[in-house]
Amino acid sequence: MDLRQMRYFVAVATTRNFTRAAEQMHIAQPPLSRQIQQLEDELGVQLIQRNSRPVRLTEAGRVVYEQALQVLHRVEQMKDAARQVGSNHRQSISVGYVASTLYGGLPVMVRMLRQRYPHTDVHLVELGSIQQIHELKSGRIDLGFGRLRTNDSSVSRTVLSEERLVLAMAPSSPLAAENRRIGLQTVADQRLIVYPKEPRPSYADHVLGLLHDQGIQPAEVHEVRELQAALGLVAAEMGVCIVPTAARLRTDLVYRLIDDERATSPIILSHRLNDDSWYIAAVKQLIAEMYAQNPPFISHLGSLEV
Repeated sequence: MDLRQMRYFVAVATTRNFTRAAEQMHIAQPPLSRQIQQLEDELGVQLIQRNSRPVRLTEAGRVVYEQALQVLHRVEQMKDAARQVGSNHRQSISVGYVASTLYGGLPVMVRMLRQRYPHTDVHLVELGSIQQIHELKSGRIDLGFGRLRTNDSSVSRTVLSEERLVLAMAPSSPLAAENRRIGLQTVADQRLIVYPKEPRPSYADHVLGLLHDQGIQPAEVHEVRELQAALGLVAAEMGVCIVPTAARLRTDLVYRLIDDERATSPIILSHRLNDDSWYIAAVKQLIAEMYAQNPPFISHLGSLEV
């Protein structure tokens, strides 16, 4: 099997006509038909029903067609990347992120991206999840790493992982006395610190929504601008805070895993719909490689599992 056979087959599958496919590929019809026959012989399956007008794909043909499109697309991306590197052309990529992703896999991914594509400049822009959607559509950023699910039809989203949530508390808190998981209902008697205060909706609304869905009302809710401020107030014994497990930043606090499978926060990669820029597939591939190594920021539950 070679790329030429794939291109001929895709042309026939797209036009549903051998003659038009041959014209499109600038080749006579007999050699095009022979190449597709050789492809079928190698695979050992029939790909095209030739006795129908227009021609139709078999079930195997539809599978090969979908896979061939992906292979040919990746080949074009490889060519583009090679040309950029070969011509010493530097490309700039702007990546939006929410602050908590800095304590997970984002820095590792950026390092890998720079190492793999040294002629690409990566710029990081801190933006809320909803802000990222607007900035993607305006073209200010090219990729976004956020935590809120949205329904904007012009943006493509990929959930990379569902990160478990923990309750952060001061060591003096009665909740810290036992090394065990914490039920969400426990928050009902606490002063809850949430972040960010703005822009909204945000991770704060995600946390409050989890509580609302179970009819849980904290004794008091205090909003702050960012994660570090929230954990600082927890250390000052001003309340408790629900954070992603990767955001256990302060060693002077106690963290307890929330005993509810719904208590998670997604990490979502977003980009413009139908954007076929090479770096989108490159970033997804790097993330897959990174996750396959089971790094510490993924298996970060550690002693929280009881």
